[in-house]
Amino acid sequence: MSKILVIEDEAAIRRVLVKILTEESDTYEVEEAEDGLVGAEKLKKEDYDLVLCDIKMPKMDGVEVLEATKKIKPEVPFVMISGHGDLDTAVNTMRLGAFDYISKPPDLNRLLNTVRNALDRKELVVENKRLKKKVGKNYEMIGQSEAISHIKEMIEKVAATDARVLITGPNGTGKELVAHWIHQKSERAKGPMIEVNCAAIPSELIESELFGHVKGAFTSANKDRAGKFEAANGGTIFLDEIGDMSLSAQAKVLRALQESRVQRVGSDKDIKVNVRVIAATNKDLKKEIAEGKFREDLYHRLAVILVKVPALNDRRDDIPLLIAYFTEKISEEQGTVAKTFSPKAIKLLQEYDWTGNIRELRNVVERLIILGGKEVTEEDVKLFASK
Repeated sequence: MSKILVIEDEAAIRRVLVKILTEESDTYEVEEAEDGLVGAEKLKKEDYDLVLCDIKMPKMDGVEVLEATKKIKPEVPFVMISGHGDLDTAVNTMRLGAFDYISKPPDLNRLLNTVRNALDRKELVVENKRLKKKVGKNYEMIGQSEAISHIKEMIEKVAATDARVLITGPNGTGKELVAHWIHQKSERAKGPMIEVNCAAIPSELIESELFGHVKGAFTSANKDRAGKFEAANGGTIFLDEIGDMSLSAQAKVLRALQESRVQRVGSDKDIKVNVRVIAATNKDLKKEIAEGKFREDLYHRLAVILVKVPALNDRRDDIPLLIAYFTEKISEEQGTVAKTFSPKAIKLLQEYDWTGNIRELRNVVERLIILGGKEVTEEDVKLFASK
């Protein structure tokens, strides 16, 4: 249920707006405020998904309401309502953070499209904040091996640029970590980092997911929806497992990279985007190209910088550091005192064949912390971590 606040001092216009919104969707919960002061008080006390706010009102005008709210709830989208003589002011409110403006008397289609787009944008902002909170930590690859030191040096050089990066390596090696680290060290770090797992999205939905769609583009498209490229505007989009993307979607991604523009499914309107693209795959893309499964021109667009993440078996010297790191993190998560691993236990773990790479090592460390003794011994490893 989307909660909308209409702030308008003219009762007739306020009633029209409420009527349009409530008749458009039963998922809109609409509240009213008869002037700016009442509206500002409501915004302090309650959370809204969207605000429709008149510009010229007694006691407190719409610009003041917008500025006051953006200080405490910057994520709330505002659509300003302007009279004929307020257009310059309406345009200026967009510089202050308003999503858009509509003129009086409101055009039905313009109003509803603006409301839908503003609510979509709010969803994306909320999702971005959730993801930032989830990943709002310092990303760094743990290890001092030659391979990891080389990757760290590359990240330091590449992060400050807008160069596209293609990260390759087996599953579980930390490709996602490399992508986040590049974003975190870049000038785009304040912008969104949007992740798309291309392997997890059905091929018939990948284009809609990436580029969005307009209402009626396909059977279940009951409203306009922004895609991941739009959500990542000003930041970074991480296309994980890009080797699993359909050739049709690859063609559209190529166009987006060439022109910095996307088109929503079902629309011929170009939307300009400013996005850095980082991609990752566990596949041999040159082999995929030879077999006609991946576009060579897209490969060369993506692989401006190529980062190869090694398998854990190729960096066994890092395993003691990884065990220490995971032990500390898991103990924090569980609220327990960190256990120690005996030298023989660590040596035995270094000798294992880690087909699942770092992901598998973390699971084994967690199992040993839970099931092992006060100090994890060689016997614990043989008992609980046996392959």
